[in-house]
Order: sequence, then C-alpha cells, then structure tokens
Amino acid sequence: MDPNTIKLASNSLPKLWDFSDPKQSGERFRCFKARADSVGNAVLGALAATQLARALGLERRFDEGFSTLDSIDQGLSDPSGELEVRRSLEHGRLLNSSGKRSESVPHFERAWEAATESGLDGLAVDAAHMLGIVEHGDAGQSWNQRALDLAMSSDQPDARKWRGSLLNNIAWSLHEAGEHERALELFNDALEVRVQEGTPTSIRIARWSVGRCLRSLGRVVEALKIQRELESDPNADGYVFEEIAECLLAQSKAQDAKPYFSRAHAMLSADPWLVANESDRLSRLAQLGTDTE
Repeated sequence: MDPNTIKLASNSLPKLWDFSDPKQSGERFRCFKARADSVGNAVLGALAATQLARALGLERRFDEGFSTLDSIDQGLSDPSGELEVRRSLEHGRLLNSSGKRSESVPHFERAWEAATESGLDGLAVDAAHMLGIVEHGDAGQSWNQRALDLAMSSDQPDARKWRGSLLNNIAWSLHEAGEHERALELFNDALEVRVQEGTPTSIRIARWSVGRCLRSLGRVVEALKIQRELESDPNADGYVFEEIAECLLAQSKAQDAKPYFSRAHAMLSADPWLVANESDRLSRLAQLGTDTE
C-alpha cells in the first residue's frame, strides 16, 4: 500500500475517538479494522488495532488490550513508521494504566525514538508527554519540557495541538511540588491556548485548573467565583462540585458544602479510575457529604 495512502487513511482514526465513551470508540475501531482487513489493507487494520487496544485499556480490560496488540503481525512493513510508534505507545499505556509504571518506560522511549526518526512530531510529543507522566521528579519534568519544546517549534498541527495539555501537565507537576505561583502562571497560559483553539470541554477544564490552583494559594473567593461560573454550565461535572464544596469548607461553611460533597461523590464514584486509585478521596467526599449533626 502506498505510504501516502496509509497516512491519509490513518489520519481518520483520531476522528473515531470519544474518550468519554471508550466502549463505543472501541466498536468503531473494530469496524474500521474489519473494513481495512476486508480490502487487504493490513497496515491500516493494524493501526486501527492499536487504537482498539487503547480503548480496551480505558475500559480496564487490560488482558484484551494486550492480546489485541499481540495479534498484530510483527512482520508488517509500514514505510511511514507510524505502526511501530503506535504499537509501542499503546503497549506502554496499557502497562502504565494496569499499574506497571516502570515497565512502561522502555516502550515510551522506543515510541519517542521511532517517531523522531520518522518525523512524526505529534506522536513524538505524545510519547514524550507519557514519559513525563511515568518518570519521577526531574526526569519527568525534563520529558514534559522536551515535549513542550517540540510542540511549540513544530509546524505539524498534530504536534501543536498538544501545547495546552503540556502546559497543563507541567503546571500540575509544579502544583504538586508546592510551586503554586509558577503553576498558576502556566495554568493561565494553558487557558489562553485553550481559548484560542480548544474545545468547550478543554476550556472548562483549563478554567477549573486555574480555580483549583487559586484555592491552593489561599485565594478562595476568586477560586469559588470560577467554580460557580462553571456550575452554571449544563456539562458541569463532579470535579466542579467537589471544588465548590472545598471552597465553602475553607470558608467555614461546612453545612453549605455538604450537598456539594454529596453530589461530587455520587458523580465521581462512577469513574472506574477514581474507584481504583482514589478510594480515600471518594471516602472523604462521602463522609463530608453525609448530613449528620
């Protein structure tokens, strides 16, 4: 198959994603793969399989995800280099999501190297950003910065679209390190990028992050104002209600905070990742949202 044809077709794969509904996304990738295989486009079918594996990982169906990647023909020749990158990326993501963080590192490093060699800047940024997540301390920050530098300097839209996410990630790393003033600067930079070219969802998340950082800085009135504005959005989620509750609690308004803690718990306890990784957080929400005198 002609490399340009593969590239043109594989560009349609991201359009099949709905990260809020990995099950439905997975079904789309299964159908896409079946169509590609039926007309003999083995590479394109394999590329779809990597995204199916990612969708399975988001459903926490890790064994099926690994099996899907293992089923890809290792001997397939892809002149674009994209298949090697995506296979390594998704193998690393499955390992990290299933709790094998350290084992994921060489897979992300392999993806970075292969993407860089093939001039696939967007996938290289993705690999570097994942290394920023799984590596600790300065090593993680170094990868985040490397990803941001490439996203800022590249002329490829697939790379430049990462700028807001990377600014956000670096800001959270600084926030967790207690560098709240510097974190706020980057959260505001991320919001500016999102307003310019983001989606309504990404803009809401960026605004929420600014508000969360303001609370850490003790600027609770400003933080609550942002979260109240987000509350009026029909798509307000449990994180917004959690923050409103925390801001009210910080103002010694525990009774006013209770219904928000309760609503936050009801919404966030439906998230499998939070249930698996943030049980103490959910327990706290449940306790603070219980209306007992």
